Amino acid sequence: MTSPIASRAISLEFFPPRDAAAQARLEESAAQLLPLGPAYVSVTFGAGGSTRSGTLDTVQQMQHLGFDAAPHLSCIGSSRTDLADMLDTYRGLGVRRIVALRGDLPSGMGWGAGELHYASDLVRFIREHSGDWFHIEVAAYPETHPQATSAQADLNHFVNKVQEGANSAITQYFFNADAYYDFMDRVTARGVSIPVVPGIMPITNFTQLARFSSMCGAEIPRWLRLRLADFADDKASIRAFGIDFIRALSNELLDNGAPGLHFYTLNNADATRSIWEGLAVAR
Repeated sequence: MTSPIASRAISLEFFPPRDAAAQARLEESAAQLLPLGPAYVSVTFGAGGSTRSGTLDTVQQMQHLGFDAAPHLSCIGSSRTDLADMLDTYRGLGVRRIVALRGDLPSGMGWGAGELHYASDLVRFIREHSGDWFHIEVAAYPETHPQATSAQADLNHFVNKVQEGANSAITQYFFNADAYYDFMDRVTARGVSIPVVPGIMPITNFTQLARFSSMCGAEIPRWLRLRLADFADDKASIRAFGIDFIRALSNELLDNGAPGLHFYTLNNADATRSIWEGLAVAR
């Protein structure tokens, strides 16, 4: 009998550890989340080579643990030769899924750097180089990419990625479900039918969350920001409130047709596991 979770693809994101202590934390978190049976885990990618080798190492580690691993691949600052070599390496490891991103510009490098400048260019290159070997995930921004000139321009970029061959998408995290519903209405009106999976950010640390959200353009609604600020340094209360809020948001999204969820774990299993185990589809 098919598990009810199977019809809703739940996936996870990890990032490459930078030292031995972080490596141990990642291994412990991955071991705690593996029994939940995620569809796959993605592994982030650093600009300018900062964690490129770490991405490969972490992908192999995740495969060894039993996960289906999907490396992030960024085109900014990379040559076609570099990208082809990475694709060939991942194919040789049996990787079948790639998260294709423009990526962040390395410090001191101008926008003319590299041979491919947009994620749509990278999707097209992957298809030209590897055919249909890889399932290609791309990013989506329900609240609009922070560097986009307009919401319409950002939507056009997303549609271009789909037209170049993207199979599905993962959104930037958000805390307002209406932003996701509006985005889905707009992409559907443009003829886009690929699955667009909401990215989910557990709330465990308000200061960290505010910093991340400012960088990536994710809005923290005023009422939510004030509620979290009320807890001050009470980490246990922030965590408990955050789990309840994100669990309710996740269930609402699934109830309203989201094809799955993608958890940004920050290499910590506790909050993600608590939210996942409270999902209606998991029960």
